[in-house]
Amino acid sequence: MEVQGKVKMIGETQTFGSNGFRKREVVVTTEEQYPQHIMVEFVQDKCDLLNPFQVGQDVKISINLRGREWVNPQGETKYFNSIQGWRIESLQAAAQQNPSMPPVPPADAFEPATGISNDEQDDLPF
Repeated sequence: MEVQGKVKMIGETQTFGSNGFRKREVVVTTEEQYPQHIMVEFVQDKCDLLNPFQVGQDVKISINLRGREWVNPQGETKYFNSIQGWRIESLQAAAQQNPSMPPVPPADAFEPATGISNDEQDDLPF
């Protein structure tokens, strides 16, 4: 799965416990009719993937959805979801490196068609 949008916030790397678990969060704002602020966490060695990115940059993040179950001290079962990123790329750099479609020429770059008559019947079904 992927999330695309503009980087709104990049957090500092956090370290937890004696085992050195590391986590770093990034918030991406989607660009759609109702923009969403999606927090994605990068863990362990993936934290360093965020170093070259800055707030305001357009990115595409490859993600995995994670879910876990937890039983609190009162015996109630709770469920939690997280979004973990495993790759992030700049959309500007991707557009420059992979121009899959050639640029569209301006409308005045074409000659008008000649020899076309509106009187001819069209045999196309649409």
